[in-house]
Amino acid sequence: CPVKEEVYLVARRYELKVVLVANKPMRRPDDENVELVLVEGQFNAADDWIADHAGAGDVVVTGDIPLAARCVRGGARVVTPSGRVYTDENIGGALATRDLMTHFRDFGAAAGGGPPPFSKKDRSRFLQRLDEAIQAISRA
Repeated sequence: CPVKEEVYLVARRYELKVVLVANKPMRRPDDENVELVLVEGQFNAADDWIADHAGAGDVVVTGDIPLAARCVRGGARVVTPSGRVYTDENIGGALATRDLMTHFRDFGAAAGGGPPPFSKKDRSRFLQRLDEAIQAISRA
């Protein structure tokens, strides 16, 4: 995730808890508001934990569209590292596009070579969308 430091910074500003979920140990700041949850099990164990625990009042940062869909269904707000916000209104289209592109790749059709490199503009947009999500939750 290219925006971890930004998440930590914003969480400190708002005095929010950050939960990192992974299947192996990872570095994290020495901060009592940053928790690392280690999960074991099958390939999607981290995604399953996140989807099972995320709900209204939570912001999930992920670029994984199926995980985003599960979190949106659970009531969480979802922001991608590049600043795209997934909602009830747009997650279906994102899933359909992802599935179509997967289908093309499975049949050998060129799909464009992946996402563009992460940019300063992406980082700025992410920070703005994360702040907007937190403000919306605090107003609700």
